[in-house]
Amino acid sequence: MKERFIQLLKQIDRDGIEEFIAFLEQDTDFFSAPASAYHHGNYLGGLVDHSLGVYDNLVKIIDTFGLSDRYSNETILITALLHDLCKANFYRKVLRNRKNEKSGQWEKVEIYEINDQFPIGHGEKSVILLGRYLALTDEEMLAIRWHMGGFDDAARAYTGGQSLSKAMKSSPLVAALHMADMATCYFEGI
Repeated sequence: MKERFIQLLKQIDRDGIEEFIAFLEQDTDFFSAPASAYHHGNYLGGLVDHSLGVYDNLVKIIDTFGLSDRYSNETILITALLHDLCKANFYRKVLRNRKNEKSGQWEKVEIYEINDQFPIGHGEKSVILLGRYLALTDEEMLAIRWHMGGFDDAARAYTGGQSLSKAMKSSPLVAALHMADMATCYFEGI
């Protein structure tokens, strides 16, 4: 999966892409990180599996709704593959006590927990980290920022909900990326 992911990233022809790939490989756990602590893709390498699944689903959605002429391959690659960049270096493994359902005995089990070193938000964090390496278009920033849709805590507040609504109305990519993310999580479980 890592090889496919990097080959897709190498299709992006923007200044900083080589430095960004080096950052991913050398300074993050992106390729071994889970996609979540308890839900979709909560296993070693789940984040890269999830990101590739979102890419595949975004391509389908873009094609299905006739948006292929509107968005470049680079935009699709950047938004889908890197929407959850914020989850790199985000989880750590810890031991917890859990009662074994069969034996009734307590046992230690390894789980993931959140260990956020840069607590600035979810989509916002991905945009900020990407912006250190690549120039992003406004639509790419909006799509990545709001890829959680109504599940984003900010969207639950009045002004956040207004911002999400305006972002979706101004850019079909925002809704398309959200749909691809949800399909990957809930239909495919990654």
